[in-house]
Amino acid sequence: MTTEIRLAFAHPSERAAATAPRRPLDRISVRDHVVEVEIGAFQAERGTTQRVCFNVVVEVEPLTGPIDDDVDRILSYDRVTEAIAHELAEERLNLLETLAERIAERILLEPQAIRAFVRVEKLDRGPGALGVEIVRARNQTAHGPLVEDDRPHPRLVYLSNAAIASENLSGWLDQLELGDRPLVLCVGAPEMPGPRTGHRMTQRRIDLLAIEQNAWVLAARDPRCVVVETRTELDWAMKHRQISVWAPSKIVLDAVDGPSTQPGDAVALAAWFAATFAADEMLVIGADAPAADPGLPLRSVPVVQARL
Repeated sequence: MTTEIRLAFAHPSERAAATAPRRPLDRISVRDHVVEVEIGAFQAERGTTQRVCFNVVVEVEPLTGPIDDDVDRILSYDRVTEAIAHELAEERLNLLETLAERIAERILLEPQAIRAFVRVEKLDRGPGALGVEIVRARNQTAHGPLVEDDRPHPRLVYLSNAAIASENLSGWLDQLELGDRPLVLCVGAPEMPGPRTGHRMTQRRIDLLAIEQNAWVLAARDPRCVVVETRTELDWAMKHRQISVWAPSKIVLDAVDGPSTQPGDAVALAAWFAATFAADEMLVIGADAPAADPGLPLRSVPVVQARL
């Protein structure tokens, strides 16, 4: 077996040693760290967990001076496992490639880290381990230091079907646009009856799609309303002062700690979304406020008395 082929299947620590720069670097490693997680693009991988194995090697700057047995002077192994745990908890992912990239980026934010080798493998999808391996250097990362609360805090408005159909809709949007916060609109399902499957998982998908149908109905009522379905779209829209209408399927289904409410309780679902995206306020027009406290200022007004 040639050296190139052997190294292709070797542990990341051997890969790091074989591709090391001329100046000496120290290395720390986490081997065979196995976590039960829901991940995968196939429908069969949704709603169930599988074992995922992580092998990570981080090249670090050698310490200058004595270590003095001081844990604060070194890059702790815990920072590596915390990076894995943080990215697994952030959202449900389809691709191991995405997960590996995010773990490497987070590790390389540590001031001592120079290069990160990340191997991620699924252990339960076949007779062997199926995975990816990447290597990233500090100067390859696209982001600066992570800021956990750097996104805008929107004002969330839930519109009932009567509110969507109201002749006052454009006027309400005019008033809401004058605020100093991004505006996100949520809706429920149309009033027409939808299909019933008698199966919890499939019914959830159908009910979420019904809400999305109504989101497009709202978008047709006013051209300022833009339907968004991903975190990336929503973050961009909020930063650029676009009025967003939430299409819930992707964010709900990808959430690691998803809503306990069912899509049929659309106001409670909107309240979960408001809390998830750190909204400053929630306004409900034409429907009852959610039974549970959403943990943010909330106001509910009838359509005929709506004062914004």
